[in-house]
Parts: sequence; C-alpha cells; structure tokens
Amino acid sequence: MRELDETDRELLRLLLEDGRAAYTELADVVGLSPPAVSDRIDRLRELGVIERFTINVDRSRLHNGDRIAVTLGVTPGETATVREALTDVTGIEYVFVTADSRLFVVGTFAGGDVESALAPAFETDVVEGITVSPLTGSDWHPALGDATLGLECVECGNRVTAEGVSATIDGERYEFCCDSCRGRFEDRYEELSEDVRDGSTRV
Repeated sequence: MRELDETDRELLRLLLEDGRAAYTELADVVGLSPPAVSDRIDRLRELGVIERFTINVDRSRLHNGDRIAVTLGVTPGETATVREALTDVTGIEYVFVTADSRLFVVGTFAGGDVESALAPAFETDVVEGITVSPLTGSDWHPALGDATLGLECVECGNRVTAEGVSATIDGERYEFCCDSCRGRFEDRYEELSEDVRDGSTRV
C-alpha cells in the first residue's frame, strides 16, 4: 500500500474519534471483515501513519497548574536547539515550529511559572523573545480531508508512489521510490555494516 484510499481515510477518522474502537465495530462501518481491518491498520502502523493509540483527556476536570500558550522567538536556524531543550520539560503538551523561527508551546505550569519551567530553553541563549497567554479553553477537531501518503524515498528524497518498494533491514522498515534506490541503499548499508564489523572506517 503506497496510497491511501477512502477506506483507509475512513478508518483513520474513526480511530481519531475513538482509538479504542473494536475492529468488529470498524469493520461494520467500512464494510470489511475484522481481519481485513486489522491488516489495514497494521500496514498504516508499519508506514508510520499511525504512531500510537492514545486518549483525549478533558482537562477541565483536572487541575495541576495553569494552562498557558507561549510563543518563543528564536535565532534563525536554532529552532531545533530549543525544541531539543524542551524535550523533557514537565508539563509541556505541544511544541509547534513555524517557518519564521518561532516555537509555539502549550503546557500546564504550576503557579503559572513559565520562566522556571522553560529554563532549559532560555539556557540555550538563542531565545530572542517571548509572549505568554493564559488559555481559557480549547477544542480539538482532527480532520483528514482527502489526505494522501507523503512518504519520501530514504535514498533520493523523491515521493514514494504506488510503484514504490519497501525493505526491512535490521528490523527497521525503509521506503524507496524504486528498486534502484533500494539496491543502492542496501549496498551502502552493507558496506557500512562491514566497516563496523571490521572495526575500520572508510571515507
């Protein structure tokens, strides 16, 4: 499967609404057998379209701090540095990166103490500005529309179409736009593996 059809999109919509839905329920809606639904979901997971199944928490029924939106202006080219610094910060729910070198952060911070919570970001010395806004509500409306797969060939970077191929190497799945790219990648991978086994490095 290199393209999403309407059945795939419908399964994704249903799982976005309820990630715990039974395969028998999903099968009734999309007109497939439960094993066929299971196969499709397995393929979507293998392709990385589905990363994990999770829950949607009603935060209005919980309280462990103030929910705040923070916009960080960052030195151009350094957004990855700040994003990495925020990886293990307790309370952060989302980090969005914009094309104009800003990070939009949503999190819940005890006592509204954003400065202390985001200290790792400020320690990078590449944060140039900050805007803080308390959140009073939120809605989540996941939508797929007519989404298609956006897989890229790991060898050349071209889009992987229906003619693409995949290979599992050392337990990891890779996607390629053609057999030639797969062959080049596998040859280089084997060469590098031999270098490691021989304890040598080739330039």
